[in-house]
Amino acid sequence: MEEVIKIEVKDNNVEQALRVLKRKLQKDGFFKDIKLKNTYEKPSEKKKRIKQENAKRAKKIQKMRNRI
Repeated sequence: MEEVIKIEVKDNNVEQALRVLKRKLQKDGFFKDIKLKNTYEKPSEKKKRIKQENAKRAKKIQKMRNRI
């Protein structure tokens, strides 16, 4: 699935637009995916990482539910 990200450059301020683009890419997890694809990850480490990510996600969802 391909997602298009649009960034508007206002008053020829390209540096600001690049900062906005970097922030959006970081939020989407782009840099994390690139890092994982460029390095070898042992299967045991991959399972451990996925388990930790799921626990973190579940904790975040639980925290959000408690706020409401």
